[in-house]
Amino acid sequence: MISSIRLYFLGTGGSWPTPQRNTLSIGIRVDDEGLLFDCGEGTQTSLMKSSLSLMKIKRIFITHFHGDHFLGLPGLIQTMSFYGRTEPLEIYGPIGASSVLGNLLSIGYYSLNFEIRIEELKGNGSINFGDYSISYAKANHTIPALSYSLTEREYSKLEESKIKEMGVPRHLLEKIRKEGSVQVNGRTISLEDISAGVRKGRKVSYSGDTRRDQSLLELFRNSTVLIHESTGEKSNESKVISYGHSTGNDAGIQARDSNSRKLILIHFSPRYNDIKPILEEARSVFQNVTAAEELMELEVGIND
Repeated sequence: MISSIRLYFLGTGGSWPTPQRNTLSIGIRVDDEGLLFDCGEGTQTSLMKSSLSLMKIKRIFITHFHGDHFLGLPGLIQTMSFYGRTEPLEIYGPIGASSVLGNLLSIGYYSLNFEIRIEELKGNGSINFGDYSISYAKANHTIPALSYSLTEREYSKLEESKIKEMGVPRHLLEKIRKEGSVQVNGRTISLEDISAGVRKGRKVSYSGDTRRDQSLLELFRNSTVLIHESTGEKSNESKVISYGHSTGNDAGIQARDSNSRKLILIHFSPRYNDIKPILEEARSVFQNVTAAEELMELEVGIND
């Protein structure tokens, strides 16, 4: 059972880094396990400034191979090695991941103390990691690209009065969730005996770079938090779309039409010193919107 899901906005800008914003990287801590979604330049420095330890990063999911989404990998991986990492690191990405990352990580003279496992993700699919799963779908960008969602596994809610009535020791509660029943004083207690229904898992979705596309709505459906790119504003829509991106208005529509609860905007063009117009147009179609700031952190609550 997952106790905590926390988001880390390590880089929130697009295209190239500026003094105000690094390029894209979103961290997610699932209890004590760290995940990264994209790894733009400067990610390792942002991690050091955050409360997410770079040594806790177990899996990295790359949306596509434009530089602002993956060029932070060599520095991050070398730093992990200098820090004495020995655990394997898993990296997932779209078609081409094996060749692009294999070449990138062979640059220069350095040695690693840990294994790097690279997996290419084709089409749409889902990977089960136990307490959570990662789903992915093809994004609408100018090169092969993916969008992702992390979904917490559903859990049976337990009724406190039934637990006391049945005399189930608290240290057996997790076992009964996993195995469906336990023995207490020679009596079999089933999960149904103490259940109060099912708690739907939290869901965090991440667009990466994409034009607004209805085919992504199912991936984003019922997200607790939807993190969506918003490169520019609607007045510049034709140019934004031509480069394979979304406006603030587009992001708002995707959040509304996917029945998401909260929208967080990211990937602002470095040409914008003031992102208020992007935020306002997203808010015109979907109320619960936040524009991400560098090093912003957010706990994803069970009831959010």
